[in-house]
Amino acid sequence: MRAFFAAAVAWLAAWPVWAENVTHFTLDNGLEAVVIEDHRAPVVVHMVWYKAGSADERRGKSGIAHYLEHLMFKGTDSMAAGELSKTVSANGGSDNAFTSYDYTAYYQRIAADRLELVMKMEADRMRHLKISPDDWQTERDVILEERAQRTDSDPGALFGEQRNAAQYLNHPYGTPVIGWRQEMEALTRDDALEWYRRYYAPNNAVLVVAGDVTPEQVKALAQTYYGPLEPSADIPPRTRPQEPPQLAERRLVFPDPRVAQPYVSRSYLAPERDPGNQKEAAALTILAEVLGGNPQTSVLARKLVYGSGTAIYVSAFYDGMAIDDTTFGLAAIPAADMSLEETEAAIDTALAEFLHEGIDPAQFERIRTQIRASEIYAQDNTQALARRYGEALTSGFSVEDVQSWPDVLMSVTEEEVMQAARSVFDRRQAVTGYLTRPAEEATQ
Repeated sequence: MRAFFAAAVAWLAAWPVWAENVTHFTLDNGLEAVVIEDHRAPVVVHMVWYKAGSADERRGKSGIAHYLEHLMFKGTDSMAAGELSKTVSANGGSDNAFTSYDYTAYYQRIAADRLELVMKMEADRMRHLKISPDDWQTERDVILEERAQRTDSDPGALFGEQRNAAQYLNHPYGTPVIGWRQEMEALTRDDALEWYRRYYAPNNAVLVVAGDVTPEQVKALAQTYYGPLEPSADIPPRTRPQEPPQLAERRLVFPDPRVAQPYVSRSYLAPERDPGNQKEAAALTILAEVLGGNPQTSVLARKLVYGSGTAIYVSAFYDGMAIDDTTFGLAAIPAADMSLEETEAAIDTALAEFLHEGIDPAQFERIRTQIRASEIYAQDNTQALARRYGEALTSGFSVEDVQSWPDVLMSVTEEEVMQAARSVFDRRQAVTGYLTRPAEEATQ
């Protein structure tokens, strides 16, 4: 087994992580495009990403970015409502869309010889969307029902909303992407059209095409269908309200009779991944793996689950892909005979011990090997690669930033990870929360 592991490490070290063939160009109207060639299967993923997400919304209009995402599946002068999805499905493909804090994206996965078909339809709705009086009211009911099903009926989702709101007092990352219900109920057709006209333009979008294509083919089609679209001259800069200095820890207890499994969480304000300077984010990414990435061998698992028996599950998480400050999080589900207070105390003890003891060198090398392996395996997922580039470019990163990220990760040292830990674990910049059942029920 040791010989096999050593051989695997040597193989990974010799393998070039970024083997995909990537081409990058920009049309005269400002549309940025990335082509990722993968000729192993006659399939293509076509994605359009807009540099507009829920964090760009005006105060009092929360949910408008996600609302317009739904309305984008209505018609144009040349395309009936729902026709895009029906056409993709009839040609054996699939399509969808998603909204985040910093972007909104639309995609189709379809046979490579149908690329022109989906590109023509996607370009059509970039500038020529029609929203009828019936459409906007019906779709507003749809997003309200979505909130009811995915958030209002889930105490964990409600707890997450409250925790984010406590973390971000001023920044729009504290507002849920789907929106606050009372503001969603007041959204109108005019609100949707204002958002659409402000942000949906070729010079505010990124086209990503991945699969069985050539750059020449994609560029020719993009010039034909996206090239004639007029750019917008008045797209506002992405300036958001920023957080004032957090000077004291914030705490919340969220009781709900529907809670099946209470848990404790803590999130710390943490620096995001910055274009051209990704080292600190790489250290925090590895720190999350060291502390809670593996349910058997991570630091918190060994100390709290298999050591003291305080918890039955632990995790640590960090996603640096954000335009503004993000968070580094910890969570633990207590064992049957442990309280949330005892579990929180055990987390604090484990963190203090980790900051004193440092990283086990063998664990550090295992994580480095796993990261390199995951980067290699990621190349087998064309859609995931397309998403990686789209998310980065709409968040201000360059193609070079995306391609250098694996090397940045591999260059991080143990001391840099420990320095990141000492910096981020500041209780004055933390929100600690308990998700629990009401007191009278918890004692029964």
